Amino acid sequence: MAQDQEREHNPTPDSVTHPPASSYESRGAPQDAESSRKGSLPKLLEDFGQDQKHIWTSPARIRLADATWLVPFAGITAGLLVTDRGYSNSLSRQTSTINHYKNVSNLGVGALVASGAGMYLLGFPTHNEHWRETGWLAGEAVLNSLVVSETFKYSLGRQRPYQGNGDGAFFKGGTSFPSEHAAAAWSVAGVIAHEYPGILPKLFAYSAAAAVDYSRIHGRQHFPSDVLVGSVLGYLIAQSVYNRHQKPELGGRAWEPPSEFLREEGGRSSASMGSPYVPLDSWVYPALERLAAFGYIGTETVGLRPWTRLECARLTSEAGEHRAGSDSPLEVQQLYGALSEEFAREFELMSGESNVGAQVESVYQRSLGISGRPLTDNQHFGQTLLNDYGRPYQQGFNALVGGSGWTTAGPFVIYARGEYESAPSAPAPSSAALAFVSNVDGLPPNAPSLPIAATHRFRLLDAYVGMTLKNWQISFGRQSQWWGPSENGAMLFTDNAEPLNNMLRIDRVQPFQLPWLFRYLGSIRIQAFLGQFSGHEFLNNGTQGVVGEYGHSLHPQPILDGAKISFKLTPNFEFGLAKTTVYGGPGNPLTFKTFFQSAFGVHVHGAALGDGRSGADFSYRLPKLRDWITFYGEAMSEDQPSPLPYMRQSIFQGGLYFAKIPRIPKVDLRIEGGSTSAVNYDVEPGGYFYWNGQYVDGYTNNGKFMGSWLGRAAQGESAKTTYWLSAKSKIGLEFRHRKVDRQFLPQGGSQNDVAVSADIFTKAGFRFNGSLQYEQWLLPLLAENRQSNLAVAFQFSFWPRVRGH
Repeated sequence: MAQDQEREHNPTPDSVTHPPASSYESRGAPQDAESSRKGSLPKLLEDFGQDQKHIWTSPARIRLADATWLVPFAGITAGLLVTDRGYSNSLSRQTSTINHYKNVSNLGVGALVASGAGMYLLGFPTHNEHWRETGWLAGEAVLNSLVVSETFKYSLGRQRPYQGNGDGAFFKGGTSFPSEHAAAAWSVAGVIAHEYPGILPKLFAYSAAAAVDYSRIHGRQHFPSDVLVGSVLGYLIAQSVYNRHQKPELGGRAWEPPSEFLREEGGRSSASMGSPYVPLDSWVYPALERLAAFGYIGTETVGLRPWTRLECARLTSEAGEHRAGSDSPLEVQQLYGALSEEFAREFELMSGESNVGAQVESVYQRSLGISGRPLTDNQHFGQTLLNDYGRPYQQGFNALVGGSGWTTAGPFVIYARGEYESAPSAPAPSSAALAFVSNVDGLPPNAPSLPIAATHRFRLLDAYVGMTLKNWQISFGRQSQWWGPSENGAMLFTDNAEPLNNMLRIDRVQPFQLPWLFRYLGSIRIQAFLGQFSGHEFLNNGTQGVVGEYGHSLHPQPILDGAKISFKLTPNFEFGLAKTTVYGGPGNPLTFKTFFQSAFGVHVHGAALGDGRSGADFSYRLPKLRDWITFYGEAMSEDQPSPLPYMRQSIFQGGLYFAKIPRIPKVDLRIEGGSTSAVNYDVEPGGYFYWNGQYVDGYTNNGKFMGSWLGRAAQGESAKTTYWLSAKSKIGLEFRHRKVDRQFLPQGGSQNDVAVSADIFTKAGFRFNGSLQYEQWLLPLLAENRQSNLAVAFQFSFWPRVRGH
């Protein structure tokens, strides 16, 4: 269904697009004669035959420009085919829920088709030819899309989610791929939205079509890939019918094919260009944060990361506007120069270059040796290595090798980062440790005492597809997040655990400002997401008590959703509010009702519907010392809409950042501290924070703690100083102390770490970074005597320079 070459669109002053007069004559009949035949059976059969011929021969008219949407569409479809079974199995199987969604999808299609039919019929007594044409074209589009979708359905024979073993096998006599409901809905919606291109008609049409898609998936009638392909087929078929038969003089607007819509010519803005997120462990973030601390950037949102490459380029450009490249201290010039070189390609995109290309981001290998017993469970005891994407490690030799890269096409982006990881085995936890975990978390007793198996696996870290429109990026896949200004670990979201599965994220990638009095809110960024956990084994659903089994993950896994808004009230002051909610899992189906009740803390007759957390954070640069001192803080509360009105029932952490030390401009210093210790341990055995009586596996993903570096029920302090050899290369020294509350862990415990690190970049794109960390810990429940370990890591990476494509 490439662009229809039979018709040209020439703009006119009244914004209605008219084809040349000969375009009607080319169909073999004058315009008035054709009008007289419209609605007759011969004309219907003639149009249908021509439409079908045009649809089935459309692959022969595909052009190179169509790759800008065909390649991302193929990639997204392939990704959904891989994840179809897992996602469908995570949905509710309750008969009432399935019937509810089936009714919604039937009602949605019926409403759209009835709208088209009603406009056609009402067009006769009202003599409104525009209504009649809209109804007629909608009917033609639906008929053609149903013929095509039914042909594919019976040819491909894919089983539906409730058939066979639920894996959606093809050529097994099923009728799942593609979805005819989706095809019909998007056919009608597309015609209505282009015949009447106002905001309200488009909102009605596309919302109804999207509701049909959602309902077909959650009613377990189709897999996500079925619905996506059906929707695209319906939309493209409607576009073909519309462009061949619509009369511009009656109204409506031109319907551009995807290749034309995505073409970046003339005034195409970078606001609608797909851009990959910069990895959270990149050198870019500390460089931009230091440049902002010096006062050269005023619109960064440190409390809401990651940032896209285009946003990093915008921040770098802002620093240039504040003369960071000249008449500034040497360390500022170095930071600005390195960032400008890194984002040179993005500067070209901001100037109107075409956003089509691919890039290998990095290739790396890390070796890690640990002598002595490390800590690996920050949910209960402690953790030796922090913010490492949940990578496995044990005493002995650990290794990983991986790589990352991305491709962009117009507003689309595909990013992937994967690695092969290996870690040695470890002895089984002691019976005392297992008993403590079972008791404090409310798990079944008699947990099996099994050795920890060696790890040898390939794993995707961040891997997602995204689309950007008007600085809003919608992405789906495995995605990391960091919500807060703290460096050692934010309270709600860090990269200490691996990314959530099947995360749908909506992100305002560039700050915006509201008009009128709301402009005093400053620059605003918003991010919302919905993702799925992995590794949760138990859930207390209230009626049956704790359900689950050791060594077997729940089916389906619970869901985590959240949203955060950050206000840059002034160039020196940033303030953010956030909320996350855990819900779903066995006995708690994910529906619109449970989503609303859980996200907003609505509890019906005492029913447990979710585990909510809220957070607030701020960052403030001292105005008279804005070139080098920043202090920041975070607060978190359980089951409260915000920690601000409930400060006595919240936990806190904060810090000071000295971007430079007086008379030593190459050295910075960061001091952090806080406490996650609960106020009262008599109410819940696990305390108030990072644990819940319903979701007893806590705030973890695949066994790794997702919150603050302090862990659960502990207080601690850290100090880190860095000597900046250049904008990218540096040497660091860090000290951490942590103490576990005795009310939580019998006899309490302590942990002390001292680490020295080096991160060296070469001009050729090679990166060498290593660290040496010595740790001592005393946790009587795990070992009677004080333990120590030494962790030595070395990583070699290659980061090729990003070039134009």
